[in-house]
Amino acid sequence: MERSGSAVGGAGSGTTMARSSVEDNVTRLVEPVAHGRGLELVEVEFRPAGRRSVLRITLDRDGGIGLDDLAEASREMSDVLDVHDAVPGAYSLECSSPGVNRPLRRPEDFARFVGMVVRVRTHAPIDGARTFLGQLVAAGADTIEIEDASRGRVVVPLADVDRANYEHDFAAGRRPRRA
Repeated sequence: MERSGSAVGGAGSGTTMARSSVEDNVTRLVEPVAHGRGLELVEVEFRPAGRRSVLRITLDRDGGIGLDDLAEASREMSDVLDVHDAVPGAYSLECSSPGVNRPLRRPEDFARFVGMVVRVRTHAPIDGARTFLGQLVAAGADTIEIEDASRGRVVVPLADVDRANYEHDFAAGRRPRRA
C-alpha cells in the first residue's frame, strides 16, 4: 500500500537527517499504531531520493497480513507521521508485508527462525566471508550460529549483521513457527 506525505516545517526542515535517525523516530511513532492493530512492525526503511524520499514500513501478523490491514495501517501511520513531522521533505509511504523471505532484525526474530534456512550478510568478513547461507542452529541475545554448507558452523555477532533474511524452501513447504 503506498501513500504520499510531506513533512513541512518543524525541526527537521532544511537539515539533512541521518537515515537511522529518521528510521528510529518513525519506529518510535508507528510501533504503537502497529501493536494497537495487532500487527508486528518488522522493519522501517528510509531511502532519501532527491525530491521525493521513500519510507517503507513492513508489517506482519500471525497467519499473514491482508491488503485491507495494510491500507488501514498506512492511513493511520501517515496521519501520525504528518502530525509529528517525522520525515524530512516530501516522501512516499509504502506499507507492505515482509514477503516469503522475511527480513530478520531483532534477537527475537532470529529465535523464531531457529531450525530454518537463513541468509546473513555481515558488515565485515568473518573467517574471510561476508555472506552465509545455511540452517540457523542457535540464536542468543548477542550472537547467532549458522551451519553454512560451505564453511561449517559460523558464529555471527548480531552487531555485525548488515542484512539477514529467512530463505523459504518452496520444495519442503515448511513455514516458520510463530512465537
